[in-house]
Amino acid sequence: MIEAREVSLIYPDGTRALKNINLVIKPGELVYITGPSGSGKTSLLKLLIGMEYSTEGELKVLEQLMNKGNEHRIRKARKLIGPVFQEFKLIDGRTALENVMMGMRFLGIAPKRMKEDAENALKRVGLEHKIHTRVENLSWGEAQRVAIARAVARKPVLILADEPTGNLDHDNAINILELLTSFKDSNTAVVITTHATHLIDGVKNATFIRVTSGEISVQKSEEEFGG
Repeated sequence: MIEAREVSLIYPDGTRALKNINLVIKPGELVYITGPSGSGKTSLLKLLIGMEYSTEGELKVLEQLMNKGNEHRIRKARKLIGPVFQEFKLIDGRTALENVMMGMRFLGIAPKRMKEDAENALKRVGLEHKIHTRVENLSWGEAQRVAIARAVARKPVLILADEPTGNLDHDNAINILELLTSFKDSNTAVVITTHATHLIDGVKNATFIRVTSGEISVQKSEEEFGG
């Protein structure tokens, strides 16, 4: 699903965000990317979705090379990815349902089925009572759930969530992590970045990628892992 070989990312100002990354993520895997702010977590996620291209090495996501000149194939691969970023990018003046459906508009789905899938996604994130509410009238947490519903309504095989617990208290943060991990199955991998390692202590059946100054270390949940 994801394979990185000696991947580095150097920004135009000369900043080396990632250094010689070697990584394999398989279908159905739950992955937490941890590390302090500025360590390279978000840069790694941007590479995985094709918002940035590696400066060195080779990166494949869903069997597609993520590099310049391959934009058409990358756009096709993105249809199978459900992103949840810190900025929800919901459209004011539109309902929760409309926002979720707009995230599906390039998938070639019939309008009736699109509406049904969007409604089901909102129900799954606990917003069945807010389907027809305009997003500017939702709480911050509710808006976040709309963003998650928009990502999963596409039935992706890869979910990428960047710091989804950043502005939440402990209980709501745990709820969001449990919600996101509930979408993992034999075909769908879930990748979550977080600096709050205390929220994931004791998690089983997961892979932990620790990013430190652009370099990574990988551990499985059955091994001891500290923040």
